[in-house]
Amino acid sequence: MKNLITTITFLWLIGFATILHAQTRNSIAMTPENWIYDTEQVEFKMHDGQMSAVGINEAYYTLRLRDHTFSNGTIEYDVALAGMGFPGISFRMTDDLLNGDHFYLRSFGPVSPEVRTSVQYSAVVDSTSMWDLTDEYQSGAPLKTDGWNHVKLVINGNQMVAYVNDMEHPVLQVPRLEGGQDSGDIVLNGNVIYANFTIIPDAVEDVRPEAGFDYTANDTRYLRNWLVSPPEDFPSDRDLLISMPSMYGERQESDYPTDDSNWTPIHAEYRGMVNVSRLYGMKRGGGRRLVWMGIVLNSDTDQVRKLSLGFSDEIWLFVNGQLVYIDKNLYGTPSMKEPKGRCTIENATVEIPLKEGQNVIMVALSNYFYGWGLTARFDSMGGITFPEDIGQTASK
Repeated sequence: MKNLITTITFLWLIGFATILHAQTRNSIAMTPENWIYDTEQVEFKMHDGQMSAVGINEAYYTLRLRDHTFSNGTIEYDVALAGMGFPGISFRMTDDLLNGDHFYLRSFGPVSPEVRTSVQYSAVVDSTSMWDLTDEYQSGAPLKTDGWNHVKLVINGNQMVAYVNDMEHPVLQVPRLEGGQDSGDIVLNGNVIYANFTIIPDAVEDVRPEAGFDYTANDTRYLRNWLVSPPEDFPSDRDLLISMPSMYGERQESDYPTDDSNWTPIHAEYRGMVNVSRLYGMKRGGGRRLVWMGIVLNSDTDQVRKLSLGFSDEIWLFVNGQLVYIDKNLYGTPSMKEPKGRCTIENATVEIPLKEGQNVIMVALSNYFYGWGLTARFDSMGGITFPEDIGQTASK
């Protein structure tokens, strides 16, 4: 009996020690040996009683955590909003820092927590934030413009829960992290002051690793399977050439693609979003680019369907070769759509005239600013079916 008790006690101690090891709190000091940084932008010194990272002359800076790979667990830190901007943390970043996940605050003075502009999550794809394709992942938070804000992120597999100041009630829940990496580097950025940085590996509380429910999953009205052309440079001083009659009986030249176009399948991701940036990345040095996207469907009869449409940044929509819609969603201009230039299903509603038999919907989609994408949903799929061969040429 004594041996049995001894054995049980030993096994319990081993198990307890394993739990402690798995959830060891790693307090990472804001001192030079722990971070990779630009010495002309940031310095480490005491601020408000805490050893902190402080921008020199309020400079924007980045801190890359040295010799650490993060997968799952809890990240906590304090941040004082010393300057205006978008201070935040990137995690699970690739070695080249081109892809991963990003959580940030918006620091532009006092704002009510009911206004959903204080915090946001976005994927980083080829060094570009997908913030304008992820309107669903922003919310309000009780930010302090003076003193420390305490941030806590609980990350497990596909999901993240974020807390700011109130550790009982999350300010943001992300059911699907879209950066595409299981593990990677951690980077802090902003023109702010950071202190008390802590990582607790594998401390995930009740956050599940599998992706949460996709609210579009049961909605068969979304157009999910497209064909897309290679991107082409599309200078900002030109418009799409559209075949139109002239006063002289001739037709204007058109950019509408031919049957020889080189099409690649592209499919909607989580939330029904077709993320063109995922396929074609960003254009180094900036500039405007354009792709053509096509989808083929069959209609049992002549009918008109309403198409809810989200796009970033400009769109020309054709049905069976006829132009039916042109629009722009350019952030920071009068043409931007609600909500404030982001790509959502609320951007526009277009009437789509379908004929009996096969129909081709073609979209020219341009981009110059952050994420590049499209989401589209019919009001009804009554009498509409899709051909089985998605690989057919969309321009036929």
